[in-house]
Amino acid sequence: MNSVGLNERSIIQDIRNQEAEEIALTKLSLVVFQLCRNTSNAGRGIHARADHTMMLSSGYPRLATSYEMTIMVSVASTHRMRAFSIPLLSLVFAGLLGACSGGEEPPPLTGPRPVKTLVVAGADGEGAGVRQFPARIDAMNKAELAFRVPGTIAELPVKEGDQVEPGQLLAALDPTDYDITLKDAQASFERARKDFERATELEKDGFISRTDFDAKEAEFKNAEAGLARAQQDLDYTKLTASFAGTVAARYVQRFEEVQAKQPVLALHDTGVLEVKIDVPETVILGLRPSQTGRMEPGRVPVFAELDSRPGERFDLTLSEIGTRADPQTQTFEVTFTMPAPKAFRVLPGMTATVTADLSGVAAAAPVQLLPASAVTADEALGPFVWVVDETNMTVRRNPVQVGALRGGLIEIVGGLEPGTRVVVAGVGQLAEGMKVRLLPEREEAAPRPEEAPTQ
Repeated sequence: MNSVGLNERSIIQDIRNQEAEEIALTKLSLVVFQLCRNTSNAGRGIHARADHTMMLSSGYPRLATSYEMTIMVSVASTHRMRAFSIPLLSLVFAGLLGACSGGEEPPPLTGPRPVKTLVVAGADGEGAGVRQFPARIDAMNKAELAFRVPGTIAELPVKEGDQVEPGQLLAALDPTDYDITLKDAQASFERARKDFERATELEKDGFISRTDFDAKEAEFKNAEAGLARAQQDLDYTKLTASFAGTVAARYVQRFEEVQAKQPVLALHDTGVLEVKIDVPETVILGLRPSQTGRMEPGRVPVFAELDSRPGERFDLTLSEIGTRADPQTQTFEVTFTMPAPKAFRVLPGMTATVTADLSGVAAAAPVQLLPASAVTADEALGPFVWVVDETNMTVRRNPVQVGALRGGLIEIVGGLEPGTRVVVAGVGQLAEGMKVRLLPEREEAAPRPEEAPTQ
């Protein structure tokens, strides 16, 4: 691979790292935002300390520096003025911390700079357009199977990838010890049954007391229960498929000793697949399930393309919309279903791209929302965003009016027209009139805690 390709990949990776760091810095700025909002008396000084443990928990140890700053609210401040300045102050604070975060500079770029963007939607959904989301495939039904009794694996006729039917034998333990226990229980049951039958006849003729009869009856019932338990334990030495599916994993081998409830096999039902995506708040506000399986309003047509089969489209049916945002990415999980293709196998863990026409979906959103990392402040503390002029592929500053912060998002209450393309990551590397190149328009969430890069 030539050096230009390596250089461009380095720049793209740097943009993604900056986006994740900007999200972490935005969370840190919320500390200042909350402290300012809770202040009721003008002229009171607030000392806000951003502890390094917050930055450590964000997944970016190189930002783990303890910062201190003092915010003085002017005596002449009004509630109206604070409503404007508090979100802006948070943005400025995040920008200052970003400047102090350090790190290695990316190698110089010879061509247009790659940028991640999104198109601003209007109040009626204008500009939302077609959006793409990275997706992951999962099985609709899945289970880890285990024996209910301990023993030695005697039979293991299936291997990973095998298709199985309901009731098919998947594994079996050596039944020798359980056969012996069952025979002993059968003998005890027969003895107790005969004793109880004799006691019944003797009790009728008055030759034994009621107490002795009750004792024989209890022995019989205990033996009966012991026999049922022994038979059940013997049945538990066989593991069968509870539904049709694919053996996804095999955790043990023949002749291996296993304990009760120790996972032996993983079974996935791949007849119907789940396709899961993470959707930002800007989109989720206008979505709701419908009886037809599509999204409303606007009846959003949606389909998936498997990354391993580009160009082939599969219609999706909406199944679930998550109601709880991921604390790290401020996105909501949306689940679709699709029948498994007949011509080839699709397995859980594969990746896909979900494409949806979101025109009209934003009707439920009262204001425009952007990732907070897209908004910064100029020398006069005026908030602005970088917009892309698609006629000559350059960027320019666009002043905006901001509202409240919502997790990793910020309200834009003025200054942006529907259809405007805004840079949402790596804004600190841009300059007026800089040539840029658009990265593919795929919605990418910030790294989750277990995926966050280490420095």
